[in-house]
Amino acid sequence: MSTATYGPATGTPAFLRRAGEADGPGTAIEPGALRRAFGHFATGVTIVTTRDAGGAPVGVTASSFNTVSLAPPLVLWSVARNAYSFSAFAQADHFAVHVLGAGQRDLSDRFARPATDKFGGLALGQGHGGVPLLPGAPVVFECAAEHRYEGGDHLILVGRVLRITESDAADAPLLFHRGRYAGLAQAAG
Repeated sequence: MSTATYGPATGTPAFLRRAGEADGPGTAIEPGALRRAFGHFATGVTIVTTRDAGGAPVGVTASSFNTVSLAPPLVLWSVARNAYSFSAFAQADHFAVHVLGAGQRDLSDRFARPATDKFGGLALGQGHGGVPLLPGAPVVFECAAEHRYEGGDHLILVGRVLRITESDAADAPLLFHRGRYAGLAQAAG
């Protein structure tokens, strides 16, 4: 097994530096190396939906979804600043996070592309604030936008969960690992 180390070997970790304090020499990490390293962390796959200022449905595939708090019920996710749907999510009062099941790869791929008609042919529901709800997701979190934070080349959105809808299907989750979709390894009984 080979190992690779990126970034500085010494220095003050970023979380301990004061605001505005610069990185030391040699601290740059090449984005491709960082992406590969992040890929070792398996994530679930979600689609986040909202409506733009004109009322059109907007959605994007996201693996950055995470829980924040049980009381109050908060979740977060992040959207890339260069994403086609960035401005809609940056201004949205509400959004819905659809946790995808293993059988929903095609839907994930559909919303991962910068297309304008991602919703064509789908039987949409309507959630809080009029956000479009996709059919068939094992779990949907309908949220009110609570906070927005700068996160480098992303915007971090924190949402207060207003409603949870769980399907009766016992679908395994759709996972993403090392740049590919993955499934759960089933334990031997």
